[in-house]
Amino acid sequence: MDRNKELNEIRKQGRVWDVVVIGGGASGLGAAIDSVTRGFKTLLVEQADFTKGTSSRSTKLVHGGVRYLAQGNIALVLEALRERGLMRKNAPHLVRDQRFIIPAYLWWEKPFYTIGLTLYDLLAGRLGLGRSFPYRKKKTLEKIPTLIHTNLRGGIVYHDGQFDDSRLAVNMVQTVKDHGGTVINYMKVIRLLKKSGKISGVVTVDQESGEEYAIEAKSVLNATGVFVDDILRMDDPKAPDIVRPSQGVHLVLDKEFLPGDHAIMIPKTSDGRVLFAIPWHDKVVVGTTDIQKEKPELEPRALDEEVDFILETVGRFLKKAPTRADVKSVFAGLRPLAAPTEGNKKTKEISRGHRVVVSRSNLVTIIGGKWTTYRQMAEDSVDKLIEVGGLPVKTSVTRSLPIHGSRGVNGFQSPLAIYGTDEEGVLKLVRENPELGESLSTGMKIIKAQVVWAVREEMARTVEDFLARRCRALFLDARESVSMAADVARIMARELGKDRIWEEEQVAGYSDVAKSYMLN
Repeated sequence: MDRNKELNEIRKQGRVWDVVVIGGGASGLGAAIDSVTRGFKTLLVEQADFTKGTSSRSTKLVHGGVRYLAQGNIALVLEALRERGLMRKNAPHLVRDQRFIIPAYLWWEKPFYTIGLTLYDLLAGRLGLGRSFPYRKKKTLEKIPTLIHTNLRGGIVYHDGQFDDSRLAVNMVQTVKDHGGTVINYMKVIRLLKKSGKISGVVTVDQESGEEYAIEAKSVLNATGVFVDDILRMDDPKAPDIVRPSQGVHLVLDKEFLPGDHAIMIPKTSDGRVLFAIPWHDKVVVGTTDIQKEKPELEPRALDEEVDFILETVGRFLKKAPTRADVKSVFAGLRPLAAPTEGNKKTKEISRGHRVVVSRSNLVTIIGGKWTTYRQMAEDSVDKLIEVGGLPVKTSVTRSLPIHGSRGVNGFQSPLAIYGTDEEGVLKLVRENPELGESLSTGMKIIKAQVVWAVREEMARTVEDFLARRCRALFLDARESVSMAADVARIMARELGKDRIWEEEQVAGYSDVAKSYMLN
């Protein structure tokens, strides 16, 4: 994954791509994989780093959507349950079975949720992860001893998937490369090319060098998430907004608040949503919220009211209620929800289904959806690109396509196991240079070799790329991650051929970003 070699691919004179994908989040990367594995010449460009936006800020769930079942959206649940099972099969090093418990404090909750979750299991069919059943009070407290005991009647256990979103995205980038595609980060689309009123390519600017490239293509996919309207207005300045951004916030707490392997699902909060507390990388992720935002941002910030809502809600179920001082990191993400035709729905009521839209000029845009259904979204998008681009009709092969790094053991036993089959490559760096085995953070078990690997093999270009997305330090403990920044900058500078001034700018810039992940 050498960015300079990727740049050379787009510099080739007279080259016409079959498919250009704009956007390096879940939907864009999924589409690039689907396209390149059908045999199309595929290029993906991302304006910042891969999953810099929404796709690194999820609840870390691969799920069918219990809430959507309650809303009666059976079609979406069926699709998501199928895709959940396929993700588990295709990336077992990063996607694992997660047991959830719904604590029951009222007499009717155990039978009610047991029946509903049994239906959930039946809908999953052969791709199910395990069956749901009720627990007695004693068993519930064995699994989650930190629950409030008073009036607890037991719980209902069910299964969903859990994963590391940005690590999966890195492996998806590598999957595109493995199959002959071209992928470049920090490459922003600034204009669309047209011939006879139809899309014929894009103009991009390299965010590092400032160099512009005119890239010809038979079809173009706008997979930019909450930024799709910006690209649509490049196509048609009068185009209406088709995405309604919704902010979701998550808090990260120490493991003491949820010491076991089971997660908690609170099925109804005061705002009508569900709330999760999930074990993740030896911490606990708690969320989320749902607040409409007026405009998209690359670095959205959590509102005090969102933080207080999460702390208050989870505090009603735990013996030791967490406070702001207990929060190791807070992160906010914007969901690219498909704007409803009625126009007045609250964001929590908008379907999480996806839509593929084609403009008069044949610009294809994918909106809505969620991480779990990225593969189906990609398949639908490429089917449409084939249609508008006059490409040869070829069937998607991604249902049974292993993601780069895939191996038959799940990747949560040791810190380096998240690399899947690439774990041996990281360990080889240590054998060749024992200094790279030194720890950058004993608390998060991150070693220097991971920085070298991220630069050489995962296209990390900045300190933030590494600390936020190649490892998850920023999301797990923001303050601890800042203490690692200088060492990370030094290693990256050596690998990238940068000077001392670059190091200092990187540390300062990262420290500034990390402030929004901390609660004062």
